[in-house]
Amino acid sequence: MSNRLAQSSSLYLRKHADNPIDWWPWCDEALEKSRTEDKPIFLSIGYSSCHWCTVMEGEAFSDAAIAEYMNANFIPIKVDREERPEIDSIYMQALQMMTGQGGWPLNVFLTPGDRIPFYGGTYFPIEPRYGRPGFLDLLKAIHNFYQTDKNKLETVTEEILTQLRQSMILPPSELTEDLLKQGLETNTGVVGRNNYGGPRFPMIPYADMAWRGTRLISSPKVDGKAACLQRGKDLVTGGIYDHVAGGFHRYTVDPTWTVPHFEKMLYDNGQILEFLADLWSDGEKQPAYQRAINGTVEWLKREMTAPEGYFYAAQDADSFVTSQDKEPEEGAFYVWTNQELETFLSPAEFGELQAQFTVTKSGNFEGKTVLQRWNCDELEPLIETALAKLFAVRYGAPPAEVTTFPVAENNQAAKERDWPGRIPAVTDTKMIVAWNALMISGLAKAARVLDNSEYLELATKAAKFVLEHQWVDDRFHRVNYDGKVAVLSQSEDYALFIKALIDLHQASLQHPELADFWLTNAVKVQNEFDQYLWSVELGGYFNTALDDAETLLIRERSYMDNATPAANGVAIANLVRLFLLTEDLNYLDRALQALEAFASVMRQSPQACPSLFVAFDWYCNNTLVRTNYEQIAKLNKQYLPTAVFKLDQNLPPGAIALVCQGLKCKKPAQDEAEMLTQLHESLTRT
Repeated sequence: MSNRLAQSSSLYLRKHADNPIDWWPWCDEALEKSRTEDKPIFLSIGYSSCHWCTVMEGEAFSDAAIAEYMNANFIPIKVDREERPEIDSIYMQALQMMTGQGGWPLNVFLTPGDRIPFYGGTYFPIEPRYGRPGFLDLLKAIHNFYQTDKNKLETVTEEILTQLRQSMILPPSELTEDLLKQGLETNTGVVGRNNYGGPRFPMIPYADMAWRGTRLISSPKVDGKAACLQRGKDLVTGGIYDHVAGGFHRYTVDPTWTVPHFEKMLYDNGQILEFLADLWSDGEKQPAYQRAINGTVEWLKREMTAPEGYFYAAQDADSFVTSQDKEPEEGAFYVWTNQELETFLSPAEFGELQAQFTVTKSGNFEGKTVLQRWNCDELEPLIETALAKLFAVRYGAPPAEVTTFPVAENNQAAKERDWPGRIPAVTDTKMIVAWNALMISGLAKAARVLDNSEYLELATKAAKFVLEHQWVDDRFHRVNYDGKVAVLSQSEDYALFIKALIDLHQASLQHPELADFWLTNAVKVQNEFDQYLWSVELGGYFNTALDDAETLLIRERSYMDNATPAANGVAIANLVRLFLLTEDLNYLDRALQALEAFASVMRQSPQACPSLFVAFDWYCNNTLVRTNYEQIAKLNKQYLPTAVFKLDQNLPPGAIALVCQGLKCKKPAQDEAEMLTQLHESLTRT
């Protein structure tokens, strides 16, 4: 019998609909039931493509004895972190305070009424293993502790709540001249740190900042350019990239970028597109960069774009080998046995694949092979033919014949459809504004750098969908489930979508009316952002609006970067760009106030907030180039990280451009060489 999650729009919540646990969504009714019945809340947070979330769902959450005890003594609540990142952020911070580490699934126990966490962890097995307690034994111990040791419970919860509240108080600090270079150097070191084991993540917010820093600092501690180029190479040659069909996986489980954790997330792919385009525009024209950009866009069009034009959220790591399998296998859609490769390819193709990729009889992943390249050179036609044959094995037809591919919206659909090739992983088809915005920005940058109108068209359709469908009762909303709008937008949705609109403005200047449309809407969304989430007292932006924060333990202002850039860093950079494009000084004033609000964090923990330093770079080195479209078309292909362009048909006689720094302009540039000299001086004036 299904539980109440069966009616949820969230794929992640619906995956738990047949659990014997009496799950609730996060709602007033569940929170009140916990209070009136004096039962602790068991809060479990995850997301649809999370491998260990899936494992725990099939083990502990499907166990009858665990469910019976859970239902009798706790109020179990399930949260999709992609829907409600503000809830996830608070309790992830609490878990890190309690245990020193975090991850998903995020499982925490909360007190009734005030919802303060007092114990937590990530994956819990049914039986004790991996140094973790068995879940039923844990539930019994937690219940006993809650019932019998109220004094210690009060001590624990007071300490955690105090720490959470203190984390919101940022001591005053000044923005000094050395702060930007300190942040650049520290975060470049994060990208260049390759002398440790463990998994490898794209970490694009850090790589973005480190590449910016190559024009401003030359550190004896780390070679920023070498570190970023190595990151680019690892991304486009490693197993993290799907060399057969395009798109980047979430991360690799090893330090050699070989074996990925196979889910593909929209937010990673959007950021990586923009990073690779930046490298290309700065003169690093590696063939593998362009191939990865093109391949990722083909994957996006084929598998991740809704008919309405928006982009889906993610694809699972696991998939079924046959329709008779009870459980999916990690990476099954993507990996190859040596026998398969020898069977599907000609001897010449197989030999060339062995020469250019990691292909051995024993494989590199549980006896199978994840393809990984040796270099960034252009692939020989024979290799491309071989990869196209492998594509046909997966999808049932060659690449030219598979322009769109049907999605498996859940495990049942994956097993029941008669697929022409392999059974694909499940796709989470929800539309998340922030993630769509990251992809829109990546496409817009790639369109400018590679002069590709198709990329811009894809970005335009997605942005117009958001503008036309995500406002209900004059409020911006975060999620769309097949036409059903849900969840008020949060700071990351506002900040990243405003950035995307500005990026589209810059990519559309050859069509002035369209460019004006994007800028007008960026200003409109910024006004709403300021109205509902700006902190008048503290500076910076809250994660949620006041009228959407009633059930939250604290109201955070996110400044720490993770897999995606923090909202406040992006928002401050947007304010500087809007000032340049509109000449409204209020934007610049607000940017300064927000930077000052986070200055102490930037000084004390620079490695936590690279996007704030990107914003500081914009504030210190912001540059406006007023010129004609002929010059803009050339400038679009260059790496000019803190410059924006504006069409100006009324330049002084004989001038081709005006290069302006904040509130002052240099003398009119009479030729291209003079313009470029002024521009590069302006971008490095810190």
